[in-house]
Amino acid sequence: MLGTWEIILIVLVILLIFGGKKIPELMRGLGKGIRSFKDGMNEKEEKEEKEDESKKSKE
Repeated sequence: MLGTWEIILIVLVILLIFGGKKIPELMRGLGKGIRSFKDGMNEKEEKEEKEDESKKSKE
């Protein structure tokens, strides 16, 4: 588990590497990626549920 000092050190290194202006863009891109992944997972679950319902109705 990360402690307070480790988190502060990681944040400082990220600031040094990317700079303050790039971080919001990076986080926005990361958020879009996570959102699209969740949407894909939800679509997969919905598709599986529909297939299960169609199999039950055929029986």
